[in-house]
Formats: sequence, structure tokens, C-alpha cells
Amino acid sequence: ISAQADIKTKYLLIYGDSISAGYGMSKENQWSVLLQEKINNENLRIKVINSSVSGETTSGGLARIRQTIESLRPDYLLLELGGNDALRGYPPKKIAANLEEMIKIADSASVKIFLMQIRIPPNYGSRYQKALESIYPSIASKTSATLIPFMLEEVALNEDLMLPDGIHPKASAQPLIADYVYRQLKPLLIH
Repeated sequence: ISAQADIKTKYLLIYGDSISAGYGMSKENQWSVLLQEKINNENLRIKVINSSVSGETTSGGLARIRQTIESLRPDYLLLELGGNDALRGYPPKKIAANLEEMIKIADSASVKIFLMQIRIPPNYGSRYQKALESIYPSIASKTSATLIPFMLEEVALNEDLMLPDGIHPKASAQPLIADYVYRQLKPLLIH
């Protein structure tokens, strides 16, 4: 029996909104599926479970996270929420409180948390944009969550990679997102 045999597979739960749920495209094109392929190619024993919901807000995420964690028992949680709250103009303080509560719940189940920085277009006004975007590093500094950069960092400003709504990435952007997320997570997943 090889030493590999006793290494158990770990589970990475992706918990986000339409950007992680693969809005407007078939499953095999979604970045989460491509991320799994990258993980497999590197022989990492990690299974990606995508529990993202289009339109999900931090309130919706908070409402279902305890049950999701209890039923799926992930080792890692990639939390990608807040964008839909921003679209609705919800107060950043409330968004932060919801995210912190989700982190607390994941913590109590001994899940390692990756909090994704969320960025919003400047047309929401610079005050709101700054207030919202600043909650992520702040939460990471006072919780166990590790902040990771926004997954559309290299995609959002390229019109060729975005749907006409300017919010959702196209299928052609998915491999780039998978690659970007993989580069961020890989050092954190193998320790």
C-alpha cells in the first residue's frame, strides 16, 4: 500500500452567487468544473462541491450555510458573496455582519475559510464602492478567514470576456477564472 492511500480526499465548498454558479452557461464550461480539472491534473486529493446560487445575497447564504456545512462537511469553504447585496444597495455593515456570522458558523465546524474580495463597478458611487470593498480585508483581519483576491480581477475590465450586462463573465472567461482561483488557492490547500 502506497503512502498516498491513507491521504483522505478533502472537500472544497464553493459558496457564492451567479458568478460561481456559472450564470448563463453549461456546467462543463463553469470555472468550478474547470478548477476541479486543474486539481485532478495536479493529483491533489480535493473534491470541489459547488453550492452557489444565482442571485444569492449574504442573508440568503447565512440562512442556508449551517445546514449546507452539516450535510456536506467540507474541509474548505470559498465564500464569494456580497455582490448581489451591493446591486440592491444593502448597507455594507449588514453585509459584513452576515459574512462574519457565516465565518463563525464555518469556524465552529472546523472549516478553513477563504473569503473572496468582492469588487463592484464604480457606477454605484465611490463612497458606496469603497465602503463595500473595504469590509472584506477588515473581516479577514479579525476572523480566521483568509482573504483572496477578486476572481474577476483579470477579467472584469475586458469587455470581450464579459456578458453585455457587465457583471457576468462569458464562457470564454471561465478557464481564466479557474486558473486565477487555482493560483490563489493552491498554496493554501497544500500545507
